Amino acid sequence: MVEWEVTKFENGLEVNKVTERKKGNSYVFMGVSSCGKSSIGAAVANALETKFIDGDDLHPRANIIKMKSGSPLNDSDRAPWLERINDAVYSIEQKGEQGVIVCSALRRQYRDLIRQNNSKLVFIHLYGDFELVKERMFARKAHFMPIELLKSQFDTLEMPATDEADVIQVSIDGTFEEVVQRCINAINGEA
Repeated sequence: MVEWEVTKFENGLEVNKVTERKKGNSYVFMGVSSCGKSSIGAAVANALETKFIDGDDLHPRANIIKMKSGSPLNDSDRAPWLERINDAVYSIEQKGEQGVIVCSALRRQYRDLIRQNNSKLVFIHLYGDFELVKERMFARKAHFMPIELLKSQFDTLEMPATDEADVIQVSIDGTFEEVVQRCINAINGEA
């Protein structure tokens, strides 16, 4: 197996280029709404020069309409969405690419569905306390998840268990750049 290539610095972030050892890997950035999954995931994908897929773009139309109206999704609503996430992970692995995918993956059963038949998968759980995430949610613009649903997100969240060896916990308490660097370090095995 080829190891990591020479370290480079890009926009102040320390990153390593994708090598044979990392090909086929998917990094699913998970957590509650407004924890920074999309913005941090996109920055990490950019730094790693790899594919980025925002899981929100994979929601069926009915889910978007339901969330926009202020109603939380149920497991039946999530099933086709999680299947699309699973397929995206599978596609990345089969093509030998590397990718960052954003998906809340709040419950263990959701993570298990994404894991199904996918072996080169790591979840990056972006976490913070309710008050920190609420503050960030108030600062957001142009997102279809209303602030009222934040509590339901925290109520739904099942913290990854210790037997979920493919989950890396990353605190969002810090600057954007610090959190992105923590994620890169975790992916590089330096966390």
